Amino acid sequence: MAFSSNAPLTDPHNELRVHQDHYIGVDVGTGSARACIMNENGDIVGLASQNITLWQPQTGYYEQSTTDIWRAICYSIKQAMLQHNIDPGSIKGIGFDATCSLAVFNTETDKPVAVTGPDFDNKDGNDRNVVLWLDHRPEDETKKINATNHNLLRYVGGKMSIEMEIPKVLWLKNNMPKEQFEKCKFYDLPDALTHLATGNETRSWCSVVCKQGYVPVGVDGSVKGWQEDFLTEIGLADLCEDNFKRMGGVNGVNGEYLTAGEPVGTLCERAALEMGLPAGIAVGSGVIDAYAGWIGTVGAKVQLGADTLDSTHPKNDVSQAFTRLAAVAGTSTCHLAMSEKPVFVEGVWGPYRDVLIPDYWMAEGGQSATGELLKHVIETHPAHQEAMTIAQTFNSNIYDYLNSHLREMATLKNAPNENVSWLGRHFFFYGDLFGNRSPVADADMRGSVVGLSSDKSIDGLALYYYGTMEFIALQTRQIIETMNKSGHIISSIFMSGSQCQNDILMDLISSACDMPVLIPRYVHAAVVHGAAMLGAKAASHAGGGKGKELWDIMDSMSKVGRAVYPTKDVSEKKLLDAKFKVFLQQCEEQQRWRQEVDSAVEGWAT
Repeated sequence: MAFSSNAPLTDPHNELRVHQDHYIGVDVGTGSARACIMNENGDIVGLASQNITLWQPQTGYYEQSTTDIWRAICYSIKQAMLQHNIDPGSIKGIGFDATCSLAVFNTETDKPVAVTGPDFDNKDGNDRNVVLWLDHRPEDETKKINATNHNLLRYVGGKMSIEMEIPKVLWLKNNMPKEQFEKCKFYDLPDALTHLATGNETRSWCSVVCKQGYVPVGVDGSVKGWQEDFLTEIGLADLCEDNFKRMGGVNGVNGEYLTAGEPVGTLCERAALEMGLPAGIAVGSGVIDAYAGWIGTVGAKVQLGADTLDSTHPKNDVSQAFTRLAAVAGTSTCHLAMSEKPVFVEGVWGPYRDVLIPDYWMAEGGQSATGELLKHVIETHPAHQEAMTIAQTFNSNIYDYLNSHLREMATLKNAPNENVSWLGRHFFFYGDLFGNRSPVADADMRGSVVGLSSDKSIDGLALYYYGTMEFIALQTRQIIETMNKSGHIISSIFMSGSQCQNDILMDLISSACDMPVLIPRYVHAAVVHGAAMLGAKAASHAGGGKGKELWDIMDSMSKVGRAVYPTKDVSEKKLLDAKFKVFLQQCEEQQRWRQEVDSAVEGWAT
């Protein structure tokens, strides 16, 4: 079966039945909310989106509003239903995913609490109660947290990231009036959405374990999940009161925590009215958006020796997931891997138990900027406007045009076998312009280039663009090799996101990592497709039954995609291996140079 990235999302042959059940997936990203309608065969039969507002009150501050986000969600659901004539009565389950952002509500009124100082009010009427994941305001709080060297830091790669939520809660404690902070309750954004949908206070393991410092009961002697000594040491002892109620409570005592897709409750009357749906629809426990990408991709049936992923192959076993890295690519890229036992990897978040499938562990690596890096490199080059104008005359996007230009350059420069990699053989670009998430875990890492010339032409832009793609591929190899050296057994990459349409980038990642890259059927909708599977999981518990296993739902609802294989050109492979050695040297030397300079100027600025 051939695969086309331009194929329509709807498969009309699967809609000929008189009646089918449907499930809604909701994905809240950094810039928009999306809703998809999935039928019982796993086909996406409706898709709509709506932009959400992002406020930047000052440098490094990024805020959103759950009121605005909820409005966008409801609009998207109504549009997807209306455009594709879906019967609201056929919707049996809803699943949510969202960015790992901190949402704040009032404990007494359940209303949004403003996170903008110095007044911390909602006078502008925008209910800005979300501190976005990429908000970097809690720099001092993050340093204080990591200085504790608390044992729970082992489960976040050795350091708690500024992107996580405990540093942001501590910042609010340090900056918000005491009487206001005492009335705050805190949610990861996916949990805030299931709260708005059902009215329930249930939290997801994915949220609290991955982003809020929760250590599952029984892991390293954890008794209540929340670590009282840790919270007390960093200055958040008040969150321990009443069995951690403001963070969700203690599971089975005054709180409830669920794994991915388990039913949180049913759609309440208010939420149903706003969505244009009947009340009582099952709502599944949500997940962080990257984890929905894992759900939406790695369950595909695979025969790695064929040109496509073959849906006729025998049923997947969950153990096959251990070999599959989900690379969820967008502004940044998250790398997710499951393991049967805990695997500790320096610079990689996790291991996290129970966050997707009970008793299994997840690890999360990542690149701080991939899509954003490509965009930055192109837009800051002198030839950017000229290239954009030419691309528009060909009715092409800038990435497709530059890929075509690279191929023309390879032909004109007599590159061996017209291989694009030849063009960049003496151009060495290291691209941690936005810091390093994995495996160095150093926010102070920056970029470097060897091989710069005075070329301001489109050729020069194309070479810089190629070097950026090569960097993304080589850093992916660095992350995978680091994870495998620590005990993972990754042997294939399951991509999702618009970068999947960049054939040169996919070839580079496959060849640099020397493993197949699997492209999903729904390139632009793999994450929201995974969210819809959470809805199917919740619906399978109807009547109070045990319900289906999430992996079985993934196995039955994942669609056929295509595979990209490593280069067979021995010389190209040798070139990429050599470039990887240089890449590692650029990474290591930068750290050494900074240390030498810091040592030389020590005490100068004091």
